[in-house]
Amino acid sequence: MIEPSPVVETRRLSLRAPAAQDISRLTSLANDADVARMTLRMPHPYSADDAEAFVLAVAGQDPARAATFLIEHEDHGPVGVIGLFEDSDPAPEVGYWIGRPFWGRGYATEALQGALVWASRRWRRRALVAGHFTDNPASGRVLEKAGFLYTGEVRTGFSRARRADAETRRMVWLA
Repeated sequence: MIEPSPVVETRRLSLRAPAAQDISRLTSLANDADVARMTLRMPHPYSADDAEAFVLAVAGQDPARAATFLIEHEDHGPVGVIGLFEDSDPAPEVGYWIGRPFWGRGYATEALQGALVWASRRWRRRALVAGHFTDNPASGRVLEKAGFLYTGEVRTGFSRARRADAETRRMVWLA
């Protein structure tokens, strides 16, 4: 049985469902062009209405097909988001973002490692896919540190924040 709102604990972080009290913090962190432009789905500018819609969408997710977590640091509060979801790929995809004030502190890697443990043990997934824009090698390093391997595939996808197509290097993780 999959928990509808799981909580994943790591050394410094808690991964939990975003809630109404997180809307202003999500808006503040996500309304940064440099954060949004490294994602496919995040718009820029990012408003409180976008954050509210995001929180409501997460609350309505089918826990058998998707799990989205707010990444919360023990001292700093919310620092980003990580999500796992089924789409057109044979394996579920993982995506994440970290607010700019928290870049370079290892939070993305720690959150991803925690989410992978959860995905394999509780969600019972044996493979996940991910990608990073070719102009975002830092995200590729995060994925590599968590055990993802490059597939050799490069996809083009439309980035809402860039309002343009961007090339994505595809990676896979096997439990």
